[in-house]
Amino acid sequence: MSSDAPSPPRLTPTLGRWQVLCYGLGSMLGAGIYALIGRAAESLGNAVWLAFLAAMVAALLTGLSYACVGGRYPQAGGAAYVTHRALGRPALSYMVGIAVMMSGLTSMATGAQAIAENLEKAVGFPLPIKLVAIALVFLVGAIIFRGLRESMWVNLLCTVIEAGGLLFLIAIGLRFWGHVNYLETPTDLPGPHHIGSGITLSLVLQGAVLTFFSFIGFEDILNVSEEVKNPRRAVPFGLIGAMLLATLIYLAVAITAVSVVPWQELAASKTPLMEVAHRAAPWFPNIDRVYLGITIFAIGNTALLNYLMGSRLLYGMSRQGLLPNHLAALHPRRGTPHIAITLLFAIVTVLILSGGVKPLAEATVLLLLVVFTLVNLSLIVLKRRPGEPIGGFDVPLFVPILGAVVCLILVGVRVAAALNSTAPGAAVAPLIALAIFVLSFLTHTYMKPPSQALQHMGE
Repeated sequence: MSSDAPSPPRLTPTLGRWQVLCYGLGSMLGAGIYALIGRAAESLGNAVWLAFLAAMVAALLTGLSYACVGGRYPQAGGAAYVTHRALGRPALSYMVGIAVMMSGLTSMATGAQAIAENLEKAVGFPLPIKLVAIALVFLVGAIIFRGLRESMWVNLLCTVIEAGGLLFLIAIGLRFWGHVNYLETPTDLPGPHHIGSGITLSLVLQGAVLTFFSFIGFEDILNVSEEVKNPRRAVPFGLIGAMLLATLIYLAVAITAVSVVPWQELAASKTPLMEVAHRAAPWFPNIDRVYLGITIFAIGNTALLNYLMGSRLLYGMSRQGLLPNHLAALHPRRGTPHIAITLLFAIVTVLILSGGVKPLAEATVLLLLVVFTLVNLSLIVLKRRPGEPIGGFDVPLFVPILGAVVCLILVGVRVAAALNSTAPGAAVAPLIALAIFVLSFLTHTYMKPPSQALQHMGE
């Protein structure tokens, strides 16, 4: 369909490949790793590094699919754009976009409150947690409104600090390496000659399911791919490079942790990596306060990148006709989607004031796994369709097939664990995830966006 109306303004390509890599690494290296080591050690003992290795292989399958998609279709709609292009179902694309947006919004709401709580510990007197959290979200929104270049400088600073904290931990624990058997597990048979006998595929997969979520964040790159210079090469380079770097850091941290502190004590500790720091560097005064500061920067970086991702997602979905046209407006001076940024601030403020965001955050993990499955399936369709563009990076057909299978298995594992758990409220997360999909479908049906707005899908 042709039109004489001028094309709406587009986002300006600004990011180079190293900035994309930093964006991806900052998205993955969150504060979660500080508690995750203990939970993984409980399952795998000293062999916790195997869980991260297996999780990387599983996550990389979907990561490779995202790298291929980002090189082929550098659009600010991300997963929603690719899903619609492949499957041609606006309602499904809308549901995918809402699922991704909800994952970012809940992460921002929980993260902002976590920063406020950590600030309260740092200053030593009570703070109005919710008001401080809202102020922090406003500050992050102001940075993103200012521009992508400024946002990336802040991201670089936060990524250097959070990666620096983990690298420092590795450096002070390096002298302990080699002092334990890295194949020892809680399920080993008795006797010194049976170390490693408990390592089974099932055990490693259990650990991989847990540690898989430490790699979540790579998918955000897809939503800023429209603002990447030479996305055919820069997106695959940044995304895959970030995943490999995160894996190396995670493996080294895992080996350091079990080398310094017995895995039984790591599993029992509420702050396992802090325990590692205390034992490896008893000469470092006030190390708790240092890592408290690192945690604040790590959570803040996650909030920044989720806010950035959400604003670009709303902009892209608006351009696709899945959301009102106003959300695609760009500020005349700053060139940023200011209306989308403002709307996100309002939604996150409501989430912070409402409380009870934790079950919603757990539900969005399930939503992301469903989105990963759909993106893999979409790539399968697009690779088999004649005439589709080929980016600078391509993957064999078995990669998205295996990626979809792995993500479906993870969905099944998460749902089964929630439904079979005897803990009160364990089944709430799957029910919330289902409710979000149903509500987004009904909302899309009610809004009935004009199909002609989707014309640029074939461009």
